[in-house]
Amino acid sequence: MKMEADNTHKHNQSIANFVAIKTAIANNEEARLKELLADQAIPELEKSYLIDFAELSNDPAILKIIKDIPVEK
Repeated sequence: MKMEADNTHKHNQSIANFVAIKTAIANNEEARLKELLADQAIPELEKSYLIDFAELSNDPAILKIIKDIPVEK
């Protein structure tokens, strides 16, 4: 039962972090985005979505940060 609770907690943290990343992109908060992504790899699908989302902001610095995120292996 404990392991199930840990997985749910990790999943909720992951969702909250993803929402925070999207908010930082939408607000063109370059420093906050770097902080949220520090030393993280993300799944290819999430990266692709974030690239599309960042392209909407039309901010080259934000887009570069997203494109530089490593992909999970």
